[in-house]
Amino acid sequence: MSESVLVVGAGLAGSEAAWQLARRGIAVELLEMRPHKSTPAHRTARAAELVCTNSFKSDAPEIAAGLLKEELRQLGSLVLRAADGARVPSGQDLSVDRDAFAATVEAGLAEAGVRRTPGELVAIDPRRTTIVATGPLTSPELAAALERLTGEAHLHFFDAAAPIVVGESIDESALFRASRYGKGGDAYLNIPLDRAEYEAFVAGLVAAEQVELRDFEQTMWFEACLPVEEIARRGPESLRFGPLKPLGLTDPRTGKRPYAVVQLRPDDAASDLYNLVGFQTNLRWPEQRRLFRSLPGLANAEFARLGVMHRNTYVNSPALLLPSHRLRSTTRTYLAGQLVGVEGYLESAMSGLVAALNVASAVAGGDEVVFPADTAIGSLIRYVTTPQREFAPMNATWGLFPRLEDSLQRTDRRSRARSHLAQARVSFARFLGSRPDLVATAEPAALTPVP
Repeated sequence: MSESVLVVGAGLAGSEAAWQLARRGIAVELLEMRPHKSTPAHRTARAAELVCTNSFKSDAPEIAAGLLKEELRQLGSLVLRAADGARVPSGQDLSVDRDAFAATVEAGLAEAGVRRTPGELVAIDPRRTTIVATGPLTSPELAAALERLTGEAHLHFFDAAAPIVVGESIDESALFRASRYGKGGDAYLNIPLDRAEYEAFVAGLVAAEQVELRDFEQTMWFEACLPVEEIARRGPESLRFGPLKPLGLTDPRTGKRPYAVVQLRPDDAASDLYNLVGFQTNLRWPEQRRLFRSLPGLANAEFARLGVMHRNTYVNSPALLLPSHRLRSTTRTYLAGQLVGVEGYLESAMSGLVAALNVASAVAGGDEVVFPADTAIGSLIRYVTTPQREFAPMNATWGLFPRLEDSLQRTDRRSRARSHLAQARVSFARFLGSRPDLVATAEPAALTPVP
């Protein structure tokens, strides 16, 4: 009997890939090195553990991330199904209870018949159909194996996670509940800061002691996940135009907009935990406790998790990867998730899904699955597989879509987004009409080995 498809890494991309394959009747082995070998960011051995924020970004279709969700739902994404079922209040954003989300993903894998195996992959067998989806914390041994296989060194940047505060330790009398512009009810807790409080906090961030980065001489930050102290160093007003912006928020006690606002978002369904929005940090833990407890309402804050920073590994996908996510130099090795240079939960799940669809098509003797470039999925895949001068990880954004015709391109940003959205919906519907095989049946088929 031929071997099953090997999916390496039970994060969002690997879990999505394994589930999509199993639903299509293809035998799958899902290999995960945790808990035998953990990472600096993970705390459990669960599939699809969220190690950074609990937010899957905005649900609004006018935002590129909202359109990406729309497309993934049409393709029957397990990650989106689990996120929708584990939703917690957070305005227009899709935010989830971490534990409920992971439990739903694990239940889906079990129901689909995915065989989970503990262990670490240290060598890649090019003769076996394999999807490597080990994420930004790929082990050094596997990274070295990828280098040997591709002949190219991996790239890197640093990623950071925000602290999580225990809800009952927050003094809400100093805060107010609201979402920006009144959209989404009162999901967020808001810490209003006057000018003196804001300037003192910024000065504290700039002066605070960071964890020393020993591994690299040059630090490469991902702009969408900058440490809060790094933003503060860019200028005294940078945080007021970033994560501490007060736009769309009015303090009901004063009837005025605060000078700056620190937002706390529910991190679980019971709202017992709150994520400090935009407060990814590499400060030493004693410094974090001191600084964050200086904020109004957080004097007695208990932290379920303090901010951490970790290395993020990704390959030079434009030189190495086909749109199918298969390595150009092999016939059976695919890469997926943040390892290929997509950044974010949704984007990682999308990448795993695309790799699985292409493996399934290859098993059936079908053609490569290439999504239209004017869709959210297609635009991201085009970005990570098109040669460019400086390749860096990317989220879903309208800037990746093909240029609109001149009359539409000259309109304002909101109008351009609506034009991209309308065009993408038509293109995606036409594409699915031509490839009905891409939408899996509701129930897993009988498992079939890969030839």
